[in-house]
Amino acid sequence: MLAEPARRRALLRAAVLGAAVTVPVVALAVVVRGESGAVVRFDESVVHAATDVTRGSDGLRRALVVWQAVFAARWVNLLVVPAVCFWAWRRHGLRDRVLWCAGTVAAGWVLQGAAKGLVQRARPVVDDAVAHAPGSSFPSGHAANTTIVAVALTVLVWPLLGRTGRVVVPVTAAALVVLTAANRVLLGVHHPSDVVAGTLLGLAVAGASYVGWRRSAPDDPDHPDPPGAGRPTP
Repeated sequence: MLAEPARRRALLRAAVLGAAVTVPVVALAVVVRGESGAVVRFDESVVHAATDVTRGSDGLRRALVVWQAVFAARWVNLLVVPAVCFWAWRRHGLRDRVLWCAGTVAAGWVLQGAAKGLVQRARPVVDDAVAHAPGSSFPSGHAANTTIVAVALTVLVWPLLGRTGRVVVPVTAAALVVLTAANRVLLGVHHPSDVVAGTLLGLAVAGASYVGWRRSAPDDPDHPDPPGAGRPTP
């Protein structure tokens, strides 16, 4: 285990990373709270164009609604994440990674909900809406949660992956994040800035959590680094 000064440095690095990635989220929150300006006008024009596309295809609309339901946090966080964590712990003994993954996802779920409560942005107003969603709009909970889960599960299974897996899994995770972000705009339940903020918030939470966790226990056999990542200096 690291000495206390080294642990404090690890936590400081994590805090600095999280703050740096969160700055754009805060800036966007300030802009959209003003309910005017270029960002808001861009948001409105993109949402109207996107929902026009969705209304033009019943198949696309059904697929988007199914995706929205499948990637809801209540299913992903309470079914998918626990199932993968249970498998990784019982089958492969990745206890520390499982605990980190579960804690990160739980913390992210709480934080994105708190962010929505603070900003209180209204959902897009669309004539002939293709879908409806409750609650506030900024940041996108789907985008934030999918990002956190994608990063957390990738880190969790990383030691089990071969060379091909270490390409396929991150690419698949990134694709799921992008498709979920697009889903929210195409359904007209989020503005583009909402999904950008949600994705950045997810990266901030998962990235800061990973940096603090990995550097706090570098000698643990459960903490092999990805290729190219050097060990922290003692």
